[in-house]
Amino acid sequence: MFITPAYAQDALAGAPSMLVQILPFVLIFAIMYFLIIRPQRQRMKKHQEMVANLRRGDTVVTSGGLIGKVAKVVDDGEIQIELTEGVKVRIVRSMVQEVRTKSEPAKEGA
Repeated sequence: MFITPAYAQDALAGAPSMLVQILPFVLIFAIMYFLIIRPQRQRMKKHQEMVANLRRGDTVVTSGGLIGKVAKVVDDGEIQIELTEGVKVRIVRSMVQEVRTKSEPAKEGA
């Protein structure tokens, strides 16, 4: 009696729909995905590929800043690098930060 039908319809028209309320969160997630998550995944894939392709004779830089040549590939998780003549260190493969120079692949029959 006290509220006219025009006021009641106006109250319902002012409420935003659920889609309009969720849209900013979806946009923020999409922006974060393309600016942060996706590039990080690409860098991780590239680093894993580089570490998997290490072989004897490659000059590498470790995450600690040591520069040396790969003397021996111990197993899937470790390599042995030669820092200087007679000084060899075993390190975890994932600690290789960069490969400076690649060695030539071994020729078959040599």
